[in-house]
Amino acid sequence: MSRLSFEKRRADRPVQVRVSATGTASVAGAPVLRAPDEDIHDAVLDHLRDLATSHGAPIRATIHDDAAGCLVPLEISPDGTTRMTGEPTRLPAAPGTVQPPRGVFGPPPVMGGATAEPIPEQKPRAASGTVNFRKPKPDSGPKPAPEPAPELVLGPKPAPEAEPEPIPPSRFDAIAEEMLAEVPVGETADGAQVWTTALGRVGDAVRDGEVERAAELASRAVAKASGALGPRHPEVLHLRELCAYIAYLTGDPARAFDLSLDLARKRAESGDPAAAYSNVRSAATAWRAVGDAEQALRMGRELIDVWTALASQPGPAASDPRPLESAHTRMTRLTARAAAAEA
Repeated sequence: MSRLSFEKRRADRPVQVRVSATGTASVAGAPVLRAPDEDIHDAVLDHLRDLATSHGAPIRATIHDDAAGCLVPLEISPDGTTRMTGEPTRLPAAPGTVQPPRGVFGPPPVMGGATAEPIPEQKPRAASGTVNFRKPKPDSGPKPAPEPAPELVLGPKPAPEAEPEPIPPSRFDAIAEEMLAEVPVGETADGAQVWTTALGRVGDAVRDGEVERAAELASRAVAKASGALGPRHPEVLHLRELCAYIAYLTGDPARAFDLSLDLARKRAESGDPAAAYSNVRSAATAWRAVGDAEQALRMGRELIDVWTALASQPGPAASDPRPLESAHTRMTRLTARAAAAEA
């Protein structure tokens, strides 16, 4: 059998993935590494995306998810796009076990054929502040009757926890939504006309499949707006985000990464941590599309430096630690890949 046909058959065969109910997983028999607080499903998808990137083509996987109790067929592309290639099917329960509830709550299961005792209804207890009971020390022998009851100490109600910082979407996602809008809007009144015109032309080019022309139009718009408004004007930064997104669409993730990370620095310097974090997330999306391990390692170090500095200050980056932990996990995998390539 020729090597070509062997490779084709291997590409057609789905990768077998197992996710246990205890939070561990394996891909093709190899254990999946994850950060301490990273969701195992996110780690598995990152691992599969890296495999697709290294192969330069989408791969298919069959997910045996014991945690969810189902079997899911997926296709994962190098750009991170994931789609189901079939309907999920329920995994059969192991003999002697009880399936956990899946969205429908009913009476507790009966184990071993015994008749369950009815559970008496308990009335909710009203909360009126902090209540602490100071119990007397236990001792032996009967207690006298003038002995005092446990002391009831009332304190002030605890202060309500602050609402978590809302997590903004990545600028790639936001730009994509803006390009689909019927009436594009600008960042500011003085730049709205430039932005509306540029976005309309670029959007038309993208919809026609002319992404190279879209990239050229976006670059011209940046040059025009920068000369008229200044390089750090919000409208110019907005247009640079458009250039980064178009670069990602044209298959140039390195340029998309550089533009997005530079924007994240500028947004952070101007005191806008939410916008900076949106650009960091766009840079992370572009970074994950880079297949070369050495190049991805260099880019990853730069990304994590900016990301860590942003997460050390109040803002959405500090409220959303899991993506940064996932980036650290990918760096571990990239280091292993680079070492294996040099061996």
